Amino acid sequence: MEDQTKKEDVIVEDKIDDTTEQKKEKKSKSKEHIEKLENDVKELKDKLLRNAAELENFKKRMNQERINDRKYASKTLIGDILAPLDQFDRVVNMTTDNELLKNFLIGFKMINDSLYQVLIQDGLKEIEALNKPFDPKYHYAVEKIHDANKPDGVNLEVIQKGYLYKDQLLRPAMVKINEWSEKDGEDK
Repeated sequence: MEDQTKKEDVIVEDKIDDTTEQKKEKKSKSKEHIEKLENDVKELKDKLLRNAAELENFKKRMNQERINDRKYASKTLIGDILAPLDQFDRVVNMTTDNELLKNFLIGFKMINDSLYQVLIQDGLKEIEALNKPFDPKYHYAVEKIHDANKPDGVNLEVIQKGYLYKDQLLRPAMVKINEWSEKDGEDK
């Protein structure tokens, strides 16, 4: 009987050990599961913050685009009417000996000046190009002239006026540029 009791004690101890090991395993698994869930929560919080920041940046971009759309709404229209206005400007500034035609041209010049004044008030600005150093951002060279008496790299003639609308280039000035070289007395 003693043997039987010993066996039962051993079995009970084994069961207790098994139960303790199972509890430790369950605790370990629970800790791992909790850590995994905490990491998932951290990742989701990070994603949420990133998405919130991205949404805020998107809102700012869209707001800035709306502001720019309103600010430059007239840009296309003004760009389209510049060519006819240039032709009108050439006509009203032509010279004539006919007194009747001169009187009409004076009236048309007043209308032309009024149109340009409205455009200037809206943000149109003529690019100064004559006798200025050539700047490829604002000038478009259509011809080179070689005149050693004038400075190198300077616009000598404006073929077509250039314009800025607010702070954006609407049309570059078409110019004839002076380009020469003193090196060996030869032109570039």
